[in-house]
Amino acid sequence: MTDIIYCADNEKYGQIAKEYIEVGTQLPNKVYFNDIYFADQNWKKPNREEYLSLLKIHKPHLATVLDWERWDQRSEVLEWAEEASAFADVVIIIPKCSRSIAYLTDNGMKTINGKEVRLGYSVPTSHGGTDLFVGEFVGWPVHALGGSPKNQLELARYLDVQSADGNYIHQKIKHGQYFDGQRWIQLAKGGYTVQGKDIPETILRLSFPNYVTAWDNLYQRRVWSIK
Repeated sequence: MTDIIYCADNEKYGQIAKEYIEVGTQLPNKVYFNDIYFADQNWKKPNREEYLSLLKIHKPHLATVLDWERWDQRSEVLEWAEEASAFADVVIIIPKCSRSIAYLTDNGMKTINGKEVRLGYSVPTSHGGTDLFVGEFVGWPVHALGGSPKNQLELARYLDVQSADGNYIHQKIKHGQYFDGQRWIQLAKGGYTVQGKDIPETILRLSFPNYVTAWDNLYQRRVWSIK
């Protein structure tokens, strides 16, 4: 099964999400819940000491480390991973440069200090993305970083996506749209209330169960295809 994670930067939205899926956050952003399932670091402004100190406090199930953008970052990335493994059950290494995945594979680095290593695939958006060929990730458990549910689900047709995070739904709330499991459906136009209903809350409560169903359906099809 796939862990679906909402990256909460709003306490109310995060509380609703927790009724259906897991929650996470990018540290050192404000943390609304003590039991965050997923922690991400600010890849544009990495701060190793601060990030690791917060991992020690929150002890998430999943934690990313420094993005591996250049070959010469190899030692630094692996040092981050080694330290993060003390506070998380699964360490997510995010390869973005040529030969990085091959290096991990050749050196049998699917665990660090007994903790699972998962590869982070940054689903392309305006915020960032992975340029590596998708096929390089085959044979590894994968975490889908950001992007739309549709693009994450498409990625999972080819890779073993065991977890996926994001808050793409924020954009859709602005447009009054909810996810029906395949596409975004117009609920309301303009404003945050209609006929006495709170539109953001309604969209979240309609969308999150459909996230779960879409992933469950994909998982069932993948299991069937293996058989």
